[in-house]
Amino acid sequence: MSQSAGYFIVEASAMPEIFRKVAEAKRLLETGEETTVNGAARAVGISRSAFYKYKDAVRPFNDMLHGRIVTFQTMLRDEPGILSGLLNVFAGTGVNILTINQNIPTNGCAVVTITAETSALRRTLEEMLEAAASSPGVLRCEILAG
Repeated sequence: MSQSAGYFIVEASAMPEIFRKVAEAKRLLETGEETTVNGAARAVGISRSAFYKYKDAVRPFNDMLHGRIVTFQTMLRDEPGILSGLLNVFAGTGVNILTINQNIPTNGCAVVTITAETSALRRTLEEMLEAAASSPGVLRCEILAG
């Protein structure tokens, strides 16, 4: 490889513990549970220097997408009301839907691509994806771009 990627999405359980602890310390500071870096670092069991070393490089996935445009790809059963139910899930989370593109259904399923602006998101992106994926008639819901 001649160029290395600038960003990676890695499952939390697969990354070094220090990154998870830095993210937790940042959350403690943002929520006001801790008011100083020293207190937040001590609460999660890391040094202040480790916090400062990684604080700008570690961000939870939902924080990276908050306030951004995200494109979701879904696979829906071709039945009346399925898309409407999915859109209600989106509306209930506070995202602003920008575009909806539905392909012609084949084999009883349709691919629907939804682009939304997430600055008013009232849940985490993971919670929204889970709610969308568990909506009746939704076979798959994933982030395509964002």
